[in-house]
Amino acid sequence: MTGIQATERALKSLPMRPGKVECREFEYIRHGTQTLIANFDVVTGEVVAPTIDPTRTETDFLAHCQRLIASDPTTSKWHLVMDCLNIHQSESLVRWIADIEGIPFDTLGVKGKSGILQSMSTRAQFLANPAHKIVFHFTPKHCSWLNQVEIWFSILTRFPLA
Repeated sequence: MTGIQATERALKSLPMRPGKVECREFEYIRHGTQTLIANFDVVTGEVVAPTIDPTRTETDFLAHCQRLIASDPTTSKWHLVMDCLNIHQSESLVRWIADIEGIPFDTLGVKGKSGILQSMSTRAQFLANPAHKIVFHFTPKHCSWLNQVEIWFSILTRFPLA
C-alpha cells in the first residue's frame, strides 16, 4: 500500500448533538507519507514480514521479498499474490529468482530489448512459472479485491486505531 499520508486533524471534531451530526474538521497537518508492504498468510491469517519505509522502489520490494523468504527457510514452495505494479515485475526480481533457480544471467536477455527482461509482460510470465520455488501470481488490472492483503489494508484504512 503506497503513499499513505500520516495526517492529524488541525482541530478536534465536534461531537454529535440532538439533531446534528458529528462535525469533522477538514483541515489537517501533514506528517509525510509511508509505504507499507505486507504479506498475509491466508491459511493462518498472520501478517508476515511487514515493511514500513518512506519509499517504494524496486530495491525496497526486492529486499522485502528476500526477508519474507528468509523468514521460513523450511518452506519448499512459495506462492505470492500481488497486483501488476512495475516493482512487482522488476529486473532485479527476475535476476533474484533466476539466481535461486540456477538460471544463468546471460540467458535472461537485455531489459527493454530481448529475452525474459524485454518487457513487464515477459518478466511477469517468467516470475509466474509454476516450476519455480517462488511463484508470483498477478491479479488482473483493477482486481486488487482478489488480493487478501489488499482487503486487510482496506480494513486498516477504514477502521483507524484509537
